[in-house]
Amino acid sequence: MKQRLALVFAVGILIWALPLPADVDPKAWRLLAIFVATVTGLIAKPLPMGAMAVTGIAAALLTRTLTLTEALTGFSNGTVWLVVSAFFIAAGFIKTGLGARIAYFLVSLFGRSTLGVGYSLVATDLILAPAIPSNTARAGGVVFPILQSIIRTGLGDDPVKARQTSAFLTLVAYQGTVITSGMFITSMVANPLVVQLAGAQGIVITWTGWAVAAIVPGLLSLVTIPLVVYAICRPGFVKTPAAPSLAKAALTAMGPMKRGERLMGMISVVMVVMWIFGTFLALDTTATAIMAIAALLVTGVLTWEDLVGQPEAWDTFVWFATLLMMATFLAQFGLIRWFSDQVTPVFQGIGWIQGLIGLSLIYFYTHYFFASITAHVSAMYAPFLAVAIGFGAPPQLAALLLAFFSSLFASLTHFGTATGPILFGGGHVTLGTWWRVGLVVSFVNIAIWLGAGAVWWRVLGLW
Repeated sequence: MKQRLALVFAVGILIWALPLPADVDPKAWRLLAIFVATVTGLIAKPLPMGAMAVTGIAAALLTRTLTLTEALTGFSNGTVWLVVSAFFIAAGFIKTGLGARIAYFLVSLFGRSTLGVGYSLVATDLILAPAIPSNTARAGGVVFPILQSIIRTGLGDDPVKARQTSAFLTLVAYQGTVITSGMFITSMVANPLVVQLAGAQGIVITWTGWAVAAIVPGLLSLVTIPLVVYAICRPGFVKTPAAPSLAKAALTAMGPMKRGERLMGMISVVMVVMWIFGTFLALDTTATAIMAIAALLVTGVLTWEDLVGQPEAWDTFVWFATLLMMATFLAQFGLIRWFSDQVTPVFQGIGWIQGLIGLSLIYFYTHYFFASITAHVSAMYAPFLAVAIGFGAPPQLAALLLAFFSSLFASLTHFGTATGPILFGGGHVTLGTWWRVGLVVSFVNIAIWLGAGAVWWRVLGLW
């Protein structure tokens, strides 16, 4: 831990000590040093993420880079409260068992083949994605236990074929949640940060606008990727006749839908509908989420103790608010614009389409060096977006393409997002297979989103 903490301080001091570039506000440069050191801390993790964030705030105050009021502005940001609220909604799906019921129901219908089981797990994730912003909560809290149950009791007796089938199902479940994470603002914790960073550059991304832009390439990816994984990592058992029986037995054990499940489902549906029509109803996305939380509390679906006992939500609240605050002030102090002015000339003369594709691919494959989507987005999204706009890319298109890639690049490795270590930890997939499948899947996803996606975005008038 001491070595990693020393690394964090060394990174910050190194940037601080570099010569101040011309036309850069000294406060912006100091904040950059603190910001990069904080992001390094989120990656190296010498301390818990929340503790690193508090340390970053303290550094900004100690060096008089920010005032106390400025340093705490992130905690009053609506985007931060949207993320925290959605964590509580995820807890409701898990507590009531509604998420598990949905998964078992789909497996009971389509689980007679291994591919059908895979699609059932993906469909479960897709259904839950609009209301649960944590892919860890979806894939780790709902899908993974059901996957493990099917692997333990729903496969055949041949251990070699069972291992091959388990590897296939694990990879499909992971790659499915990677795709659904990019389809809605509320399906992944870093997506609201993307919206905020884009907004700082004058680009408004609504819940509906994001979902509509993602729906065509997203669904194509969800249909295609399980087939790609099937071809690369072929399951040992093509048929899984025991899986539907297992799912039906689990549903029987759960009994009829309980009051909490029905209320959870109704409140979630109303919330998503209000998100979809929020622009027309003049309802803020965060306000809608808070109203949904209040409804869950008033109806007794969740208790206050349930909310207090969500350490992941409160930890996210601290570090997410801190990163958002620093990124906002870096833009206000002019550093993002300065970076854009320095880099944009490199892309002159090649056209905005080629430039945007090249920039996006660099953004995508640098995720090999990140173990956190949020850290990657915090470090690279705003400057890359500024550069794309600088060389003439349509702002809304550039913002959304980088936003979608901010989830899709997690396909590459077993640590690409927090869900990866959970599913990889099941021990069903070798490291080499995971990385090989991830690389091929990345090629297919990029082809779909830059191919069919581009045609769809043309229809929508994004370019």
